[in-house]
Amino acid sequence: MNMKGLLALALSSALTAPAFAAAPNANAPKGGNFVNNLGGEPPTVHPITSTDVYGSNVQAMVCEGLLSRDSETYDWKPRLAEKWEVSKDNKTFTFFLRKNAVFHDGKPVTAEDVKFSFDAIFEPKYEAAHLRPYYEGLSKVEVVDSHTVKFTAKDMYFKNFESAAGLTIIPKHIYGDVEKSKKMNRQLICTGAYSMSKFDRGQMIQLKKFDKWWGLNEPLYKGAYNFDTVTLRFYKDENVQLERAKKGELDYLDLRIESFMKKTEGAPWGKTVLKHKVANSAPKSYGFVGWNFRKELFQDKNVRVALAHLLNREEMNKKFRYGMSDLANGAVYIKSEYNPGNKALEFNPKKAQELLAKAGWTDADKNGVLEKTVNGKKSEFKFTLIYPNKDVEKYWTMYREDLKKAGIDMELKYLEWNSFLKLVDEGNFDAVTMAWGGGSVDPDPKQIWHSSGAIPGGSNFIGYKNPEVDKLIDEARVEPNKAKRVAKLKEVYRRIAEDAPYAFLFNDKYVFYANSSRMGTPAETFKYEIGTDYWWMKPQ
Repeated sequence: MNMKGLLALALSSALTAPAFAAAPNANAPKGGNFVNNLGGEPPTVHPITSTDVYGSNVQAMVCEGLLSRDSETYDWKPRLAEKWEVSKDNKTFTFFLRKNAVFHDGKPVTAEDVKFSFDAIFEPKYEAAHLRPYYEGLSKVEVVDSHTVKFTAKDMYFKNFESAAGLTIIPKHIYGDVEKSKKMNRQLICTGAYSMSKFDRGQMIQLKKFDKWWGLNEPLYKGAYNFDTVTLRFYKDENVQLERAKKGELDYLDLRIESFMKKTEGAPWGKTVLKHKVANSAPKSYGFVGWNFRKELFQDKNVRVALAHLLNREEMNKKFRYGMSDLANGAVYIKSEYNPGNKALEFNPKKAQELLAKAGWTDADKNGVLEKTVNGKKSEFKFTLIYPNKDVEKYWTMYREDLKKAGIDMELKYLEWNSFLKLVDEGNFDAVTMAWGGGSVDPDPKQIWHSSGAIPGGSNFIGYKNPEVDKLIDEARVEPNKAKRVAKLKEVYRRIAEDAPYAFLFNDKYVFYANSSRMGTPAETFKYEIGTDYWWMKPQ
């Protein structure tokens, strides 16, 4: 369960269900090296402290939870736990661990490790603020015996079981020393099918098939994890990615719509590199420009709504996305049952000027920049937007020009990912752009939108605080009736959209990716993910 990814680069995928059922190839050949582009270098791969999507993607290949989701049905299936029981009152979850599961250092997995993995999230020294919202409904984890563990819930939080089942299990004997473990930025010891063998700064991460993985002869995972090694590259620049793919140096890369349409024509595309446009039911991500509520400039709702009205998403969608995206109307996928159905804010400079004037911003001295007198001192409407991806710079160049016409001076500042993430975690910025990963089919807005997350390292890094939203989130989380919960969360998302804490960007209708012709695949996509775990190297 990936709860912590900041999806920084994609402005990504809104999809519909395919009309087929994909299934793993139980007879897939074993061996070979799968070269995947991670898209950026994680500052750390520590299983508790890392907060970015790159670290999460590495952990997804190296670590495991007690259960996992089926790629086609989304049902729970056994992982480190071979079976489980849920009490009648839905407050006690008992998991029975596999006796043959070991960590990558060869030590056995025990119930003590499961308890430690939970307790560590609440150890302040680990600074796991981004994870806590999902686990605070669980009061304790108890060791029943060496291979049986019991989670007890203190409330009816609707994701309590999901949180317990998806808990990343890490070795107590490795990560139990907090200070020592926090220095392990380039090591990752878990239980997965692949172990980390190398982390070359600026170059790549190498994974190798774990020869003591419990699932090697498990029928449920036949046809999965077929490669001997996996190489994760850090190519960030899109043109570099495309060139590497053309030369046969990448087996998988995500594509932006524009690349799919314009940069992937002619040989070797269609021959040694194959591109795909697929629809599936994976939870959807959205991009955004976020306003720092700690800055006085963005505390007025009229200003934030005006800034959204000056973002010409319609033109961006037409020009850069070939009309293949929906304009996001808020903080939840536009086709989700949790979406309140509010109208997406359209490009409307006239309306923006009215709102800015209402907030006291005018160009009295006729110098082309709006100003306002605050505490007897004249302030001009100027701010800086930080971003970590040059491939979407043209979006912000267009935005800057439209803001300029409205009398607003926005400076653009590109930052390398680690530097960018540091400023975000510190809350040391004016405005920021990136995207949130798709999350769960049943979303919980607490991590990003509750005021408790507005702390250093928390996911509410813009410092958004609305007591009514907090109250509704708290109520919805413990509402066992799904229809009532959906109604409450619709209201949460409606109020968030109304507050315009972000200028929301796009939900894509498709996923675009490319792979080398060396790859064998069961299908272009499974229902809930592309499913690269089931790919194999074709015999040469």
